[in-house]
Amino acid sequence: MNTTSTNSLPEIAEFDISHLNVYGARVHNLKNIDISIPRNCMVVITGISGSGKSSLAFDTIYAEGQRRYMESFSAYARQFIGSMERPDVEQITGLSPVIAIEQKTTNKNPRSTVGTITEIYDFMRLLFARIGEAYSYNTNKKMVRFTTQQIVKYIIDNYFDEKIALLAPVVRGRKGHYRELFEQIRKQGFTKVRIDGEIQDLTERMQLDRYKTHDIEVVIDRMKVDANFEQRLAESIEQSLKMGNGLMMIMQYDSDKVQIFSKTLMCPDTGISYQEPSPNTFSFNSPYGACPHCKGLGFVHDVSMDLVIPDNTKSINEGGIVPFGEVRENFTFQRLRFVAQKYGFTFATPVKNIPQKALDLILSGIQDEETTPKSDKKRISEMLDYEGVLNTIRRCYTEKEVSENLRQWAEGFMEKKECETCHGKRLKTESLHFKITDKNISDLADMDIAQLHAWFTDVENQLTDRQLLIAKDVLKEIRERLGFLLNVGLDYLSLSRSSRSLSGGESQRIRLATQIGSQLVGITYILDEPSIGLHQRDNERLIAALQQLAQIGNTVLVVEHDRDIMLASDYLIDIGPAAGKHGGEIVGQGTPKQFTQRNTTTAQYLRDELQIPVSETPRKGNGKHLILHEASGNNLQNVTVSFPLGTLIAVSGVSGSGKSTLINETLYPILSQHFYKSNKKPMPYERIEGLELIDKVIAIDQSPIGRTPRSNPATYLGVFAPIRELFAKLPEAQIRGYAAGRFSFNVKGGRCEVCEGGGMKVIEMNFLPDVYVQCEKCMGKRYNRETLEVRYRGKSISDVLDMTVEEAVPFFEAIPKIYRMVKTLLDVGLGYITLGQQATTLSGGEAQRVKLASELHKKDTGNTVYILDEPTTGLHFEDVRVLLLVLNKLVDKGNTVIVIEHHTDMLKAADYLIDMGPEGGKRGGTLVATGTPAQVKASGLGHTGRFL
Repeated sequence: MNTTSTNSLPEIAEFDISHLNVYGARVHNLKNIDISIPRNCMVVITGISGSGKSSLAFDTIYAEGQRRYMESFSAYARQFIGSMERPDVEQITGLSPVIAIEQKTTNKNPRSTVGTITEIYDFMRLLFARIGEAYSYNTNKKMVRFTTQQIVKYIIDNYFDEKIALLAPVVRGRKGHYRELFEQIRKQGFTKVRIDGEIQDLTERMQLDRYKTHDIEVVIDRMKVDANFEQRLAESIEQSLKMGNGLMMIMQYDSDKVQIFSKTLMCPDTGISYQEPSPNTFSFNSPYGACPHCKGLGFVHDVSMDLVIPDNTKSINEGGIVPFGEVRENFTFQRLRFVAQKYGFTFATPVKNIPQKALDLILSGIQDEETTPKSDKKRISEMLDYEGVLNTIRRCYTEKEVSENLRQWAEGFMEKKECETCHGKRLKTESLHFKITDKNISDLADMDIAQLHAWFTDVENQLTDRQLLIAKDVLKEIRERLGFLLNVGLDYLSLSRSSRSLSGGESQRIRLATQIGSQLVGITYILDEPSIGLHQRDNERLIAALQQLAQIGNTVLVVEHDRDIMLASDYLIDIGPAAGKHGGEIVGQGTPKQFTQRNTTTAQYLRDELQIPVSETPRKGNGKHLILHEASGNNLQNVTVSFPLGTLIAVSGVSGSGKSTLINETLYPILSQHFYKSNKKPMPYERIEGLELIDKVIAIDQSPIGRTPRSNPATYLGVFAPIRELFAKLPEAQIRGYAAGRFSFNVKGGRCEVCEGGGMKVIEMNFLPDVYVQCEKCMGKRYNRETLEVRYRGKSISDVLDMTVEEAVPFFEAIPKIYRMVKTLLDVGLGYITLGQQATTLSGGEAQRVKLASELHKKDTGNTVYILDEPTTGLHFEDVRVLLLVLNKLVDKGNTVIVIEHHTDMLKAADYLIDMGPEGGKRGGTLVATGTPAQVKASGLGHTGRFL
């Protein structure tokens, strides 16, 4: 009889091993979908914004992978880290460990650099500690270290038959009477010491002038040098080095000439010595390596004279010395009157005509007591408290006890300056004088990745056999990691670049390079639009890097809209057909060849059946120009750029070519300072002309519209206030005496007090991000029962917040003020989001379009400059078409729109192109081509023209 054991496990089907299978996924807007994703290949998940791509990739597959990892911990460990919520999915099979590489920018810590996050700098520290050669910072000569045998040989060779003394330095250039030290030396049996260059006998209760600086050496031995005394000489040298803490001296009796020897690193001419290097010697995050002045930051905050005295032709009466403010009758101005009287000027004297001595006194207080006459000294000290304006500002900025208002006042006069001691290098002087083939560690960290890789490839030919033996493995590791960064198109970055200055795409590609370097196999990698901020030229390298990850045996899931990446993938999945509740279904899947035959919107764009419309005749604008002269921030090479007003301008160029420096860090801060007195300082430039031709500037970036679940599109847009007023005017509300405040979920009265109007309760997780769960009292409706009883057209205020924009447009058609605002959200392609959707759940592209909508519904003057940084990020072809319609509406009203962009469809649709380059980093920063897209294409200059 044929029986099977009931305990044996069912065989795992081949399909479950070769595919990642998701059954019944219902997270967010996913409509109970089943999908089989082939493993160990590169799979692209695409679809229009809000269709459910991230819900499938991150909120279902990644979340389940994370949860299973947490479940593998013991119950004891899980009580500290909490358990993760199971995503709303029936079953997932064939899931290997998951790693998500998202767009979140890396560490905002000013101490974090590209070198530290890639760990390449840590390997370089090890390299310099082991094979770096020390040079004197005084003479630039190579430092030397001596063994006892070398010193013995040196003495016999150079001092034969001469009388010498061996000295051990115990005090070098310090004040004190040293009574206890002399007593201690005497007890050890020594009889003579050399004090300030003179040998003296040690006597009882011997002491020195405590206010003078002294050098003290113990005389260890005196002898006439003879080869027979070699043993005695060696013992005395050992004793000298031990007592002198690794340092000793030889003095010739005839000439009093002294020579210094050190068993650590020492300068043969000046006698300065360095400690033995360790990896920490080269770390700007360690007190052993960091510059003591800036504490390893490379910059300091100090008072800016330009902010204290912005215009020296003004007098004190006219506010020429800004920190004093208006002239008043108080102690400060009494002091100033005394100084004015003493030095012969008045409050009406222009600052530039105030005698320099008086100005120094006002700004810096009393510095030099010696030169102030005795009679004046007391009076002036009373009048100025020895401090002065600059020191007052510094004190208010740095002291903890000062009030917040005073600190903010002081901050207004501070600026970030390069550290004068290390000149931005972050390290101690000694650390910067260890070199490998004439380069110190900071020189290498400042090179761009491409140069650095070339240097490390060539350096082996210049090392000694001993150095090569020690460094072989470290050099291999550094070269490999640099190679991975080159593969993902980051050749223009340098290791010293601060991680807070990296874009989302750059930090994502750094993490991708790190993962490629780890060479793990059998992992599911999930990437969120790795092509962000990447020029088409660099896309090829990124695709090769992703394919390499898949080839070594990993599953690479990429949420992406880029045409090249889609066509280079092994398998494509399209989610749609539309966004929000109209999406969440699988509308097409297959290899790129199979997929392009489908009838989905994405496939039609890939076949070029659907195209983003391009104007045949670019707008000429209004004939006026905004001209920025000689911009030289970061890598910009004195660039002069003309922006034709009344047009759609696209600024393009490869990654690192200087686009963001030109627009976000030079042009926008100039305009922002001019119109809004903003504090952000623009990067260096010569001048700007044409400011009178525009009346405001608006930057629309992808930062969140709010950081808490309380923020939502309705509150950001300002449409929630008129909606609350509408509810307050309803008869039911009037009878109950409800004002508009009753319908706010942020104010006591109408809101649910259990969750305080949040609709969610926060559960604090000690070691994990806080978890939000629905309030059990109001069931997420945010309001109490009485408030929800007031209804407009059958809907409560909570129902209105739950409406999608598509539903809200016809619902509020009769109320023009509300209708106009809600309609702009529909116009920018956000019909699928709800009015009360939590800001934390909106993607970067969605947040940017909410901001666009908020600008669109305002009455504009037609002279506004709008600045957008990569607005196509996270957008499908169809979304880009809608976005272009919106931007063209703005330009048609006479406004100027400047976009920093890589998307070729967006570049083709622009009226005017400004192409930066030709390469990134030091090989960029120049103006390659300008003109209409057709002119840039015809010029044959730069990479953008080639891809157009």
